[in-house]
Amino acid sequence: MEHADLVAYCLSKPGAVPDEPWDGDVVAKVGGKIFAFLGGDGLGVKCGRDADEAAELRMRFPESVTVMAYIGRHGWNAITLDGRIDDDELRELVDASYDAVVAKLPERLRPA
Repeated sequence: MEHADLVAYCLSKPGAVPDEPWDGDVVAKVGGKIFAFLGGDGLGVKCGRDADEAAELRMRFPESVTVMAYIGRHGWNAITLDGRIDDDELRELVDASYDAVVAKLPERLRPA
């Protein structure tokens, strides 16, 4: 999957908006919360409740998935878009991250 296609997919989610909280680092947010880091040529998503759950993806794709700096202990992984993870699974990872973030939003901030 091309990076631009991944960005478009993230922003097609209900209530998703782009933001650039740090110079040059684009993120996708819903309800004011980040669900995908889209800077550079990679992807950062929530892959579980904590680092232990997120480790499963890192074990399956050790060449392509690493712990995200600073927030990895909370279940976030950084994914290199090198073709080792197929497009359907990348979309599923985005969907799961989006769903996890939306589930924690107050009812009034959840997309309809």
